[in-house]
Amino acid sequence: MPTAKKTAAAPAATARAVNAYRSEHQRDVINRLRRIEGQVRALAEMVETGRPCEDVAQQMSAARKAMDKAFYRMMACSVMEAVTGTEAEADVERSTRILEKYA
Repeated sequence: MPTAKKTAAAPAATARAVNAYRSEHQRDVINRLRRIEGQVRALAEMVETGRPCEDVAQQMSAARKAMDKAFYRMMACSVMEAVTGTEAEADVERSTRILEKYA
């Protein structure tokens, strides 16, 4: 009978771990999006004040890359939720960190 108790507790522990992981990543993605929002406002101001196209292009590139990183971070969370509790969890986490770093 203790085995059944252990089995029932395992899904609950996994669910808590997934929720904690999701919460952490949601905060991270929201913080990234707020920074991007500030970058976009600054871009509009740059255009309005007549800053050189090259300066604007450089900042647009930075904002686009920041948006891509936020997207990859969000997708990493989705993938981790799918594999949490499996043997592949560590491998997937490592792969998503590499993707976030170099993408």
